[in-house]
Amino acid sequence: MIPLELRRMIRRGLRSAEMARVFTLVALGTAFSSFAIQRLTGPWTLHAMVAGLCAIGLAILLARRRELSPLHFAPTMLLAFVAWALASAFWADDGADTLRSWLSLAAYAFLAVVIAQARDTLQMVRALGDVLRALLGASLAAEILSGILIDMPIPVLQIAGNIAAGGPVQGLFGTRNYLGFVTVVALVTFLVEWRTQSIARAHSVFSIALAGLLAVLSASPTAFVVAVVATVAVFTLALVRRIDTERRRDVQLGLGVVLAVGALLAYLLRGRIVDVVGAATDFSNRSAVWLELFEWIRRRWITGWGWHGGWSDDVFPFNSINWQLRDQHASALNAYLDVALQLGWVGVILFAGMCAVALVRSWITASERRSSVYAWTPLVLVVILSESMFESFALDGAGWMLLALCLVRAGQARSWRTRIGETAHPPTAPLELPREPDR
Repeated sequence: MIPLELRRMIRRGLRSAEMARVFTLVALGTAFSSFAIQRLTGPWTLHAMVAGLCAIGLAILLARRRELSPLHFAPTMLLAFVAWALASAFWADDGADTLRSWLSLAAYAFLAVVIAQARDTLQMVRALGDVLRALLGASLAAEILSGILIDMPIPVLQIAGNIAAGGPVQGLFGTRNYLGFVTVVALVTFLVEWRTQSIARAHSVFSIALAGLLAVLSASPTAFVVAVVATVAVFTLALVRRIDTERRRDVQLGLGVVLAVGALLAYLLRGRIVDVVGAATDFSNRSAVWLELFEWIRRRWITGWGWHGGWSDDVFPFNSINWQLRDQHASALNAYLDVALQLGWVGVILFAGMCAVALVRSWITASERRSSVYAWTPLVLVVILSESMFESFALDGAGWMLLALCLVRAGQARSWRTRIGETAHPPTAPLELPREPDR
């Protein structure tokens, strides 16, 4: 029996800001370091770390249960997507693998929910900035060690040691495209830190230079495309924020129509787009995978083949697809097609729906509120959703956790359930501005 005083001390510790900050740093660090952790210590170490973090996260939520609101806990469509992935175990060819993959999906989503409940946006951005600075710095150090100091690859981390030749480099993230994706997320995060003056200016300049250098050295074609899209989004959001309130609604509707028409045209012209993408050497492998996937998606277009996350050559139909392609792909190289393959069009509707709703909510919030910190959520969503056209990072590990974090944060800022709660319990005080980050 635990003494009463000890229980109170543990409860105070779990509810403290220091505990929330440490938990956020460790959870984000574990997610973004997952490749290095698995390569250095094995997958079971990573599983144990994630499971332990989930147990601690549950304890934090229980200690803070009086502060939590069911209306802001998690978006309905996110819960529906996770539930549909679990339901797919009933028709998957390998139900046991589906359950294992679903546990990973649910665990990272749960960690995102805990972080969103324990930290505000500015504190979360600061924690993510600290994690990415450390990992990008370690990646650059590992590349310098491999390519310059010892002049030989580091096979355990799949570092080829090409930095002396100008790249491509992989850092601690396994592939150049994943490193490129992380650098773009880091650039958005560091820019928000700079705009909010949450860290020293010299620190911001160093961080942006580090991320920019590694983005160039990664030589990732997908990162270049995503960076261009993110830059357009930054300037568009800045323009919208400067428009008069009376005209802003019309401009927002116009942007929504343009995006909807663009998405419809992209779907109708998908075959032609695949041909054009395949014409470029860097994307030729993707076009071959996508064309093969269209055949498999048609066979189970409603339910899909069952949720498995990353592909495994021990699981059908991924082994058959790789056999047809004479290759060893670990994903569909497109998150939307991966969802269609594994969860069918029901899964695609849930996935696209929750992402679209979150993007609209966070974009409107960022355009209406003065603080630059609100721009982080829509800009990171733009990065994730555009990267999902060429990779499936958004469905596993740090990419999925980051996506779930954005979905929860967007739902907290603006939700139809909030209006229900305000109708039942009218607010008596204005909304608080983001708290200062814990030092």
